[in-house]
Amino acid sequence: METGLTKWIIVATVVLCTLLELIDTSIVNVALTQMMGNLSATQQEVSWVVASYGIANVIVIPMTGFLAEQFGRRNYYLFSVILFTLASMACGQSTNIWELVAFRFIQGIGGGALMATSQAILIDTFPPKQLALGQALFGMGVIIGPTIGPTLGGYIVDNYSWPWIFYVNVPVGIIASFCTVLFIRDPERIKNAIPRPLRDIDWTGIFLLILGVGSLQLVLEQGEREEWFESAYILAFTAASIIGVVGFIWRELTAEQPIVDLRVLTKSRNLAVGAFLSFILGFGLFASVFVFPIFCQRILGFTAAQTGLLLLPGALLSGFMMPVVGKMIQRGVPQKFMLPIGFGVFFIFSYWMSRRITPLAGESDFFWPLMLRGFGLALLFLPITTMSLSGISGKDAGQAAGLTGMIRQLGGSFGVALVGTYIERTSFHNRVALLPNISLYDPETQQRVQGLTAGFMAKGASLMQAQQQAYVALEGMLMKQTAIITYGQTFLLIGLFFLACLPLVLIIKRARPGEKVDLNAAH
Repeated sequence: METGLTKWIIVATVVLCTLLELIDTSIVNVALTQMMGNLSATQQEVSWVVASYGIANVIVIPMTGFLAEQFGRRNYYLFSVILFTLASMACGQSTNIWELVAFRFIQGIGGGALMATSQAILIDTFPPKQLALGQALFGMGVIIGPTIGPTLGGYIVDNYSWPWIFYVNVPVGIIASFCTVLFIRDPERIKNAIPRPLRDIDWTGIFLLILGVGSLQLVLEQGEREEWFESAYILAFTAASIIGVVGFIWRELTAEQPIVDLRVLTKSRNLAVGAFLSFILGFGLFASVFVFPIFCQRILGFTAAQTGLLLLPGALLSGFMMPVVGKMIQRGVPQKFMLPIGFGVFFIFSYWMSRRITPLAGESDFFWPLMLRGFGLALLFLPITTMSLSGISGKDAGQAAGLTGMIRQLGGSFGVALVGTYIERTSFHNRVALLPNISLYDPETQQRVQGLTAGFMAKGASLMQAQQQAYVALEGMLMKQTAIITYGQTFLLIGLFFLACLPLVLIIKRARPGEKVDLNAAH
């Protein structure tokens, strides 16, 4: 157990690496247009810059426990930092879109390992009485990272060029590499572990994991762009994901030395419930971060930097709340009582946002709802994590942490995919519902068109030009009103989803007095 300055150097190193990994999941979103222009890529092609990173992440995270035992956790972490740093540099140097996609995939392999292993290092850095504080510090990176990504990306793109969103990782990666070599040590259990011979490694499980989870992530990332099951390509990968996931589950439940031990889910009811709650947390975290920027930029005309700055205070509140929630858990406040409050707060945030979305909404209208979101996420992340791992010890804790991390990432992917599809399809239905209200035979519509025409003519347009401009303006009003209704319904739907999950809290097993969360093996 480290103490003094060494302890806090380790904390700074791993929290920063976690932040980097999660910032890179969203930082590229605001730079895609610039990438399309510079690399002569289509929108379909540039979408793979986002998808490749997510696919690599979700494949690596559940295997991290095995890889850390096989090669030593410090060695594996150092390799991941170096890989992430070199891949970041290579991304910035890319000269065509498929080069960039390939390097983003490699970056995602290093990044997924950083997030999963950082949690374990933080836990080993703190004494048992401060386990909740270690988890809280990790949670700061998990909550803040995806939120500040668009802010940082927007600033860099506005003031520099898109390669710099990757180059900023390089100095941090170099410092983290040196700190890893000088200060991070393997715990005794990892030091004494005997690596498996190559012939004993669960190669079938690894293949099925890559096939199943990788295909599923690809379907979620690309489904909306490909019109879902109208595309033969999406159908093929859906079939591959079903075969891979079913085969992976069967293999890991029957293999003597599985790559991911799924049997740990049968040993703890809280872990099984916590895995599902982690999915919900990922869904809410990523879906809300996805919806809000799109609404602000497309409908209200905010810049990427403006939107990011709106999200920042709530994210910082989550970060500051994490140690407070950790102290509450440390002092015996049951997670079973904290989780309903967190779910309720997130529902109130979603409902509040659905009411705040109007054509005249400004930055001040969203400040307090987003602060409430930050408060709610803090009350969900740490209780879910500690509850999931309570009563689990040794090697099982590492498997459990990897599984919950993977499921949280998949929850985020499902959230973005489902919400994106819902917005697209609901917008169409809302537009159809509004059209009868603006019929050109309607007196109020005629008056509106005449007023707009007169306004354009007053600015120097001819009668024909003014009428055409009036119809375009009317179409713009219709599109904006459609979007206002759709985004309001979307936030309300996210809130109802959280509210519907409240009964799950009833089946959580309350920790016995003195029962501890053993995260010393959590990779």
